[in-house]
Amino acid sequence: MERNNLYPIFLKTSKLSILIVGGGNVAEEKLTFLTKSSPDANVTMVSPEFRGSTLQLAKKYNVELILDKYHEKYLTGKHMIVASTDNPEVNIQVYQDCRKLDKLINVADNPPYCDFYMGGIVTKGNVKIAISTDGKSPTTAKRLRQFFEEVIPEDINKMVLNLNDFRKTIKSDFEQKVKKMNELTKVLINTNE
Repeated sequence: MERNNLYPIFLKTSKLSILIVGGGNVAEEKLTFLTKSSPDANVTMVSPEFRGSTLQLAKKYNVELILDKYHEKYLTGKHMIVASTDNPEVNIQVYQDCRKLDKLINVADNPPYCDFYMGGIVTKGNVKIAISTDGKSPTTAKRLRQFFEEVIPEDINKMVLNLNDFRKTIKSDFEQKVKKMNELTKVLINTNE
């Protein structure tokens, strides 16, 4: 059986510099996805032209727009890059430039040229769940996201905040804190009750 070997992480995108290469539908989709989950993301986009709706979204989230064709110089100071032009040659060039400079790269809809995927994300207050299908089926990730959005209660954030307050009051060592918190939260996975 195949296995997803990706390692999930949650990035503080306000502390990273992200470049989206492209200004069309796919680039806008990537920007929408990123800003929905991380409205304070530090994003720059470069493209010879941008859609009107991309311009509006960029303005709303303080995205820097550069009206130009892609050039390797735009990778300077960037941590993560998303190549999403409608020109496969440009996307592959971005990938090759990123490889030379040790930059993390996602070439939209081209899994062999991706260091990371932008999976489905469910957010309920402080609870965030990321869903990945290892780049094999974005539609499945979307459906799972919709499922989790429905089944996770809206008040889960209240529980998280209450548990955080309680955790701060426990006057034990780390191991004892973990044990107490595990006992308190085991009801969340106990299906026999």
